[in-house]
Amino acid sequence: MQSDLMIGPYSLPNRLFLAPMAGVTDRPFRQLCRRLGAGMAVSEMITANKALWASKKSLLRANHDGEPEPRSVQIAGADPLMMAEAARHNVDQGAHIIDINMGCPAKKVCNVMAGSALLQNEKLVADIVESVVNAVAVPVTLKIRTGWDRDNRNGVTIARIAEQAGIQALAVHGRTRADAYKGEAEYDTIAEIKSRISIPVIANGDISSPQKAALVLEKTGADGLMIGRSAQGNPWIFRQILHFLEHGELLSEPEVTEIKQVLIEHLQNLYDFYGDYTGVRMARKHIAWYSKGLRNGNAFRQEMNQLELPQQQLRFTRHFFEQLEQQQDSQAA
Repeated sequence: MQSDLMIGPYSLPNRLFLAPMAGVTDRPFRQLCRRLGAGMAVSEMITANKALWASKKSLLRANHDGEPEPRSVQIAGADPLMMAEAARHNVDQGAHIIDINMGCPAKKVCNVMAGSALLQNEKLVADIVESVVNAVAVPVTLKIRTGWDRDNRNGVTIARIAEQAGIQALAVHGRTRADAYKGEAEYDTIAEIKSRISIPVIANGDISSPQKAALVLEKTGADGLMIGRSAQGNPWIFRQILHFLEHGELLSEPEVTEIKQVLIEHLQNLYDFYGDYTGVRMARKHIAWYSKGLRNGNAFRQEMNQLELPQQQLRFTRHFFEQLEQQQDSQAA
């Protein structure tokens, strides 16, 4: 799956994107997914509220040290001038691409008329995208949903507004704001949006396997795929999708030994990035995702949530996976 997908001057290594997810797609996870096959990884959402830029959370979200180019930073807000200033600030901090969030369905985002709430106000959408595009010399991309609710699917209109304003790529989550993450993703709506504009369209929603990835590309005609929840605890999904699209064959699932190695490296990167206290707490959800479906995973997760120190988490993780390896060896013998 070689890519000729360009965003501004950047030629991406392939057409697979890691979706921005608050509290998940921090620098350690972005770097891991890039290493395992993602062509691009978009940062967690950074608020346009200048008063919060110096907060520890915002500073960590804006940290891209050691990440490969291009680095894409997502901004969220509802005021065109504040969004423009946020775009300039993040470019000054090293962003190569600015991504505008009009896709997040979270209540705390929509209640301040940001994220997918903006889809209700097409004039404001136009003002924001024009303001941001005109504020920076780097490419600007946009993430949307298919509309506000099923009676107000205005994704095609929003896509045309975006293209006319100079947006250089559009990611579409195939659900309305009201749907949140329920129901089936609307690939037909993404296909319609793709057919009406000429900028690259990235399809997002329910891409949970290599076979589904191929199906979504076929159904939507999209230029790329964006994967979010299916990468949680499973960064190998990018490698698996790439191989299937290029060779038409399925890679085997990662061995227990590789899961252990990747998880331990991920944990150590989390502790280094956040410090011990926050790193341990951030690690818990990743450990839960990695161990889902593994033998005795439920008991492992319950015990893990009681541990307070990095050394305890690492020791217990190694012990759990060594037991799985021994069980595998005894079954194979």
